[in-house]
Amino acid sequence: MNAFLKRGTLSLLIMITVALTAQAQKDGWITLFDGKTFNGWKASENPATFTIEDGKIVVNGTRAHLFYMGDVQDHNFKNFEFKADVMTTPGSNSGMFIHTAYQETGWPSKGYEIQVNATHTDWRKTSSIYAVQDVKIPAHKDNEWFTQSIIVRGKKITVKVNDEIVNEYTTGDDSRLSSGTFALQGHDPKSKVYYRNVMVKPLPE
Repeated sequence: MNAFLKRGTLSLLIMITVALTAQAQKDGWITLFDGKTFNGWKASENPATFTIEDGKIVVNGTRAHLFYMGDVQDHNFKNFEFKADVMTTPGSNSGMFIHTAYQETGWPSKGYEIQVNATHTDWRKTSSIYAVQDVKIPAHKDNEWFTQSIIVRGKKITVKVNDEIVNEYTTGDDSRLSSGTFALQGHDPKSKVYYRNVMVKPLPE
């Protein structure tokens, strides 16, 4: 009986996900992660940090970054809205990079990191534009799914959590905004973070 209920619940969740994905596509959203494979993505340094479980990207391991290298816009985005559902676990740290480029080792040197962190010891919390315009209080809790959205239009970066604006920053002449791809961060072996429904909506120039 329990197995039957579990199968039924899983089937319902799959149906809901399919319906939401179909609606998102109608609204101009493009799915970057198919929920089953890392097709279109390339991990740096320590690929084992990234695994897939029940339609989610699980980030847990030594430092590594998972770069989108797929066919959508030839993985080169300028103006866009990028979003993912995220769940942090206690004491965990991760990040979502924008306007970046693949590199074999180290922290990405191109673009900006948008922080993912509710309770890690790093005081820069979720939605910080890392070390540029930081947020000290997270707008979410560990072990709960939230949606982080990053909108880039020209020189302006807007970061939202569950559709609420948390951070806005207009870059100056020293801007690292140009164009580039996205990356998800594996920060350290003690951090475990989940991502799902990774999507982008290209915006006109």
